Amino acid sequence: MLTEELQRQADNFLMKTYTRLPLSISRGRGCVVYDHEGRDYLDCVGGIAVNVLGHGHPDLVAGLEHQVRQLIHTSNLYYTEPQVLLAQALVEHSFAQKVFFCNSGAEANEAAIKLARRYAIQQVGADRHEIITMVNSFHGRTLATMTATGQAKIHEGFGPLPVGFRYAKLNDLSSLEQILNEQTAAIMVEPIQAEGGVVVADADFLKQLRTLCTERQILLIFDEVQTGMGRTGTLFAYEQFGVQPDIMTLAKGLGGGIPIGACLATDEVATAFGPGVHASTFGGNPLACTAALIVLRVLLENGELARSRVKGDYLAKGLAELQSRIALVQQVRGLGLLQGLELSIPGQHVVLDCLTRRVLINCTMDHVLRFVPPLIIAQSEIDQLLTVLSDVLRKRQLSQM
Repeated sequence: MLTEELQRQADNFLMKTYTRLPLSISRGRGCVVYDHEGRDYLDCVGGIAVNVLGHGHPDLVAGLEHQVRQLIHTSNLYYTEPQVLLAQALVEHSFAQKVFFCNSGAEANEAAIKLARRYAIQQVGADRHEIITMVNSFHGRTLATMTATGQAKIHEGFGPLPVGFRYAKLNDLSSLEQILNEQTAAIMVEPIQAEGGVVVADADFLKQLRTLCTERQILLIFDEVQTGMGRTGTLFAYEQFGVQPDIMTLAKGLGGGIPIGACLATDEVATAFGPGVHASTFGGNPLACTAALIVLRVLLENGELARSRVKGDYLAKGLAELQSRIALVQQVRGLGLLQGLELSIPGQHVVLDCLTRRVLINCTMDHVLRFVPPLIIAQSEIDQLLTVLSDVLRKRQLSQM
């Protein structure tokens, strides 16, 4: 699984920013990854909701190989066709009219925060700079997006934090109204708090936010870094709630494994960004945009998006069946192929148990198992996941007695 030599080298040379599992992955195909000894593991983490087409998808491999031979990078001093075509495709399949490209979800959210502040200051007044986010949200690891994240543990040790962020409770409009003021420029919310324990926003709450933002000249930002690109069963999660934001951020699944982020906005809001106001050297490079174009094409034209909805329902029903007979399972929640299983015990033990059974899963917020497999996962592979989970949780339950 992990050689002593590789472990030693990692300890010597890598900053310890992750608590890594004892597994070294050397290659992958579909929803399966392999260690250096050739052992196979069912990947239900998918690079943390990144590898929507799995590993080694033939369309992605062929497209990237061709693009590498043509052009990898030029900078945004010039036009490139893949970037323009990707922007057009995202606009044609969303509420937005303009797109800014960057390299990650944190950068996309940083761009959204800057865009919202600049627009509000230009259009309303110099005091309009505050962003309201949700308790237990997660928006990134830059200083601004970390501060936007509504988790005290993420803030610890990094003060003084940037000013201009307030936190409301998800699905609690009165909590938000108590901190709303004339300085509020935008409200930023994840349709599903994935890092926050797979907590789904109520449709009524999001609709109330939309009405409030429209009435008060406040921008509504949806962070779809994890929920976008088919993860919840539609291309973007907002489609299922009947609410359109003014700004939306994407990353993770957008490039199918190649780093890329995007900040989408309406024409009116996008006017706040002009030349020299915001930029990214690597953002929207031809290689990353080619990857994203292929991901979009496969999801929309090859029927993977529709098939993923069926698989998401199948996974949710299987997890609900586990809850009905295993007392350790407190709740099942999620949309599509973003599902969470809340436990009454710490989840990391279960993650390690599943690893020994060669199934990769993830735990967030200490007690919530998170499942974000590639959208191409087969029903038989979901059955494999459910069987291993059932065995592992049943044994854990017996050990608690």
